[in-house]
Amino acid sequence: MNERHPVSQRLPVLAWASAHYALLLIFLVCVLIEGVLQGADFGLWGSPRWRGLTYQYAGFWRGLLDNWQPNYAAQPVVMFGSYGFLHGGAGHLLVNMITLISLGRLVIERVGQLRFAVIYALSLLGGAVGFAFLSTAVQPMVGASGALFGLAGVLTGWEYTARRLAREGIGPVLRVLVLLTLLNLIMYWAMGGNLAWETHLGGFLAGWLAGWWVRESNHHP
Repeated sequence: MNERHPVSQRLPVLAWASAHYALLLIFLVCVLIEGVLQGADFGLWGSPRWRGLTYQYAGFWRGLLDNWQPNYAAQPVVMFGSYGFLHGGAGHLLVNMITLISLGRLVIERVGQLRFAVIYALSLLGGAVGFAFLSTAVQPMVGASGALFGLAGVLTGWEYTARRLAREGIGPVLRVLVLLTLLNLIMYWAMGGNLAWETHLGGFLAGWLAGWWVRESNHHP
């Protein structure tokens, strides 16, 4: 038997979705891509080769900035954004999407959807630049972590600015920086060195810098 819910119970969900559609779009694209690849991995459709081919065409390959031959002419440019919508499995996706919702909504509530999208894009690009300059890996880099560390960076930067203007101590900001550093060290150890910390650093710095340009506003476009 179908259960009917009052309109008043449904509207808050719709209102939240309407106020966070930029975040939800990123979420849905990431989930859809990984869902298709998961199904292919388990033989539900397509071919198990789909994941490897997807990484081959859309992952970030450091070698393409040197003398590697791209699969298509625009790949060395496209990969600076496409890598952020791919993930290394369901666990990787789950952690990143929880972080996306948690941090993304905080940024949207402070600057609105358009500015959130700008910050996210700049952080995604910053993560790729960090990996390009600091990494020597021959494996592809995938994941939204660069952009997510960018969201952490802009929130931390805003907190730093607010405290300096209020002439308050920056102890809480320093604690966040220490915690993020420890988090990366622990993940680097747990993953046997297969952590793109360069992407995290690049994204965080890009997000912090974006906070100086994308000012806070009470208006939510």
